[in-house]
Amino acid sequence: MAKLKLDLHDIYNRGDQIDKELNRVIQEAIEKRITLVEIIPGKGSGQLKKKVLRFLNQSHIRKLYHRVEKDDKNFGRIFIHFRH
Repeated sequence: MAKLKLDLHDIYNRGDQIDKELNRVIQEAIEKRITLVEIIPGKGSGQLKKKVLRFLNQSHIRKLYHRVEKDDKNFGRIFIHFRH
């Protein structure tokens, strides 16, 4: 199974760049028909994870993927599942 990975540690404090990278990785998954994207916002205070989840919950983004899974073993990791 092919998987894309996006680590947000380097750009955690740049909101516009975070949205750009999230859009990019979702579009790449759709174009390459990748079924799983792993996003790593990190553990920290949880604010970056909340920002990512709010981004993914927008209606125009939500219709692009199948489901979001929060890793129960690692708080700082989110999986986005796609159906193609």
